[in-house]
Amino acid sequence: MKGPAPRRALIAWALWDCATSPFAAIVVTFVFPAYLARGVVGDEIRGTELWGWTMAISGLLLAILAPVTGAIADAGGPRKPWIVATSALAAAATAALWLATPEPSSALLFLAMVLLANTALELGAVFYNALLPELAPPEHMGLWSGRAWAIGYGSGLVALLLVLFVFVLPSEPPFGLDRDAAEHVRIAGPVTAAALVLFTVPLALLVPDRPRATASFVETLRATRARLAATLPLFRARPAILVFLIARLLYNDGLNTLFTFGGLYAAGTFAMDVQEVMLFGILLNLTAGLGAWLLAPLDDRLGSKRTILLSLSGLLGFGLLALLVTSKLAFWVAGAALGLFVGPVQAASRTLLARLAPEDSRAELFGFYALTGRITAALGPWAVGTVTALAQSQRAGMTVILALFLAGFLLVLAVREPGRGRVPAPPGAVWPRAWKRPTGGGGAGVS
Repeated sequence: MKGPAPRRALIAWALWDCATSPFAAIVVTFVFPAYLARGVVGDEIRGTELWGWTMAISGLLLAILAPVTGAIADAGGPRKPWIVATSALAAAATAALWLATPEPSSALLFLAMVLLANTALELGAVFYNALLPELAPPEHMGLWSGRAWAIGYGSGLVALLLVLFVFVLPSEPPFGLDRDAAEHVRIAGPVTAAALVLFTVPLALLVPDRPRATASFVETLRATRARLAATLPLFRARPAILVFLIARLLYNDGLNTLFTFGGLYAAGTFAMDVQEVMLFGILLNLTAGLGAWLLAPLDDRLGSKRTILLSLSGLLGFGLLALLVTSKLAFWVAGAALGLFVGPVQAASRTLLARLAPEDSRAELFGFYALTGRITAALGPWAVGTVTALAQSQRAGMTVILALFLAGFLLVLAVREPGRGRVPAPPGAVWPRAWKRPTGGGGAGVS
């Protein structure tokens, strides 16, 4: 595949964010965790424990598989077969959640299907992200990354509202669904699976891909082993990549912790009831999608690094404000403003790695990128819980999130972003001024 792809191919690529966002909103965040605890297990503490272990195992599998499968894709050529295969596997497992009846005997099936679907989609995202620099022109890569994140937020929000207001909340669900058998909740599995299939089809049909490699399977495995063996030398030769991955590990952990504890903080500190917390979550998703859409052009105009720094500054500033205010209205305003910077930091992170990564190692490096989103998933929640308990204050505990944002910000300052249209800097070119585009190129250095 040579040169930028047609516009329809880029739109089809972006729609895969719409395919996966309903899964994140319904299966991972809002609907099925509560159903596991209250409906299947019947014990919120035990349900939370089982859910945590399932997500931890999924993260461990991803840590093992993502770099390896990424290296195989780099050695073997096409990305789309991986995306289609993982999407099909995830769709089948998600649809099977319909079979998880509200009784403890269904817990194993429920958790196995969530584990399978979540791991498959995370692996699919490795190859999806690696397609971005091969489809989008360099001068518009940030725009397409940001717009994809934005429509993904919109898709997740629409799917969540559809499930909640059409199936979950009505006293008489449509299609004769039996509330006593939790069919009004279980139907969310097939609905989410349908969205996943629907929005994967355009990518499968319209997005061009690399030609299939002519090497044999054994030769591909040998090339994969060689690529993995060369990873550490690659990080030494291009330190900006390693520094950025560590920075992203820290501030992404802050984001994950923010969404994990945001509702608890709102309920405990501002006495919000369940309905208010849900509305606050909807507001946060709305502003996150809006921010990703509106700020996407900045990624190409200012650069991915500056967009990340700007977004982290917004998260730090409005996050601090949310911890200092005492009125519920002021908290709503601070939370809505904070949400504007959630989408842009995620979209620009994807773009920055795409700009930093050598062309022949993109999928492998996006495997490590996926790993940094999971490997310390328990660090932030543990730290918030510990500080909250020691200080006997939710406000004190939530400052951990600001510390993670700040640590990530300081490390991103040290990353040299490649200049547009310039030759990458030679290995070892390090420490230019942080806010100035390098005059001699620099995909490899650290600033």
